[in-house]
Amino acid sequence: MRIPLESAQTELEVRKSKFFTFAIPCTSLTEAKHMVSTLKQEHPGANHVVHAAVIGERGDEFSYSDDREPKNTAGRPALEVLKGSGITNVAIFIVRYFGGTLLGTGGLVKAYGDSAKNVLEILKTEELIETCSFSITTAYNLYEPIKKLLTDSKAAIEDEQFATDVSIKGTLATTEKEYVAHGVIELSNGRDHIVFID
Repeated sequence: MRIPLESAQTELEVRKSKFFTFAIPCTSLTEAKHMVSTLKQEHPGANHVVHAAVIGERGDEFSYSDDREPKNTAGRPALEVLKGSGITNVAIFIVRYFGGTLLGTGGLVKAYGDSAKNVLEILKTEELIETCSFSITTAYNLYEPIKKLLTDSKAAIEDEQFATDVSIKGTLATTEKEYVAHGVIELSNGRDHIVFID
C-alpha cells in the first residue's frame, strides 16, 4: 500500500459540466465526511460534492457518497478507481458544477471515474511503512551512540527523559527492529535492551 505525501487537484469538463477533483491525505472516515461539509461551504454554487475514501494500513476501511447523483454513478466509480490504485489514507472529493446537459448514467460513471483517475495520476505518494513503538533506558555515557544508532535507522524520537538514566521513546520501521535491538545490546555490552510495543 502507498500513502499520499500531499494533496492534489485536477479539473475536468464534460459537456459544460465542470468536475473539480481533490485528493487529500486522510486518516479516518469521520475526517473524510467532515471535509465534505467544508467543501460544500467553499463551493456553495456546486450541485454535488461526491466523495470516496480508503483508510487503514491494509486499505480495508472505505466510504463513498453519490451526493444526490443517481445511485452508484458517482462515489462508487471513484471508489473503485481508488481501491484499484493501491493507495490508502486518502479521500477523493469531486465537486460538480452542472453545465445544463444531462450526461446519463454511463456518462456520469465515466466522468466521475476519469476524475478520480486523473487526480491519482498526479498524486505524490510513498510506500506505507509498518512501524512499531519502542522504549530504551540507558546510561548517560551511551546516550550519544544509541541516539546515533536510532538516527541511522530513521527512527522517529517522540520523547526523551533525563533522570538517573536516559529514557528514549519513539517509533521505528518494523524492518529495523532486529538491527536496532542487536545494536543496543552490542553498544551496552548486554546491559541495555530495547522494548518494542507493536
